[in-house]
Amino acid sequence: MIVLENPRSPRVRAVAKLTKRSARTETGLFLLEGPQAVREALTYRPEAIVELFATPTGWERHSDIRAKSSDARITVEHVTEYVLNAMADTVTPQGLVAVVRQTPTSVRDIFAASPRLVAICEEVRDPGNLGTIIRAADAAGADAVVLTGRTVDPYNPKVVRATTGSLFHLPVSIGGDLSDVIDRAHDAGLRILAADVKGDDLLQARADGLLAEPTAWLFGNEARGLEDASLDLADRVLKLPIFGRAESLNLATAASVCLYESAFAQRAASQG
Repeated sequence: MIVLENPRSPRVRAVAKLTKRSARTETGLFLLEGPQAVREALTYRPEAIVELFATPTGWERHSDIRAKSSDARITVEHVTEYVLNAMADTVTPQGLVAVVRQTPTSVRDIFAASPRLVAICEEVRDPGNLGTIIRAADAAGADAVVLTGRTVDPYNPKVVRATTGSLFHLPVSIGGDLSDVIDRAHDAGLRILAADVKGDDLLQARADGLLAEPTAWLFGNEARGLEDASLDLADRVLKLPIFGRAESLNLATAASVCLYESAFAQRAASQG
């Protein structure tokens, strides 16, 4: 078994550079760390995997990953723990790192597929929040996530980790202009619901049957929320009620509740 041992080799440095947005933009690649993320990529997007690195111990530990990589005809490169740590963004990559091709979906294709539930993120800047929103959208059965404005790069290692593999489960569009995205959503028959503290009570919208309709939820910046111009693009602005003494909800938590409210309502309507 040949094991890559030099953490300063050009190949190792090229992988490590993918923690930086400039390198990801230049190459169209991103970094995947840990067995769970690698497993999801092998299951749902094996064709996007460019390189797979593993320590001998990490490779032996995960028989399912060995089988999936063999089925996908992906050859593993064995490396030392020291080399793997030099590649990774995390302190403990758990024996596995992959280099993966970015596969964003166009806004046109997302709305041409007649979606019923979409999350639109405008100026979401925190990687953990974005990753959690993508994960929540996946869990709620949403059809896609659309990123507009200066929303953080979904291929940022922190975002990728926070999605826990959901990045490979549903279409994600990047770099869209919000006004254009809203127009396409409207053309596809979706109602735009903006989540903002300035809005009406979501419970009333639920009682009115609004949440059962095909919907694109619009979520804004963690600190500022949505600009007035963005709110004007929405069909309705809604807020989650606070029943306790909390000052507010974290963006990702609020987005999760909104997406699930629509998922519940849509499923109830389809079964009725």
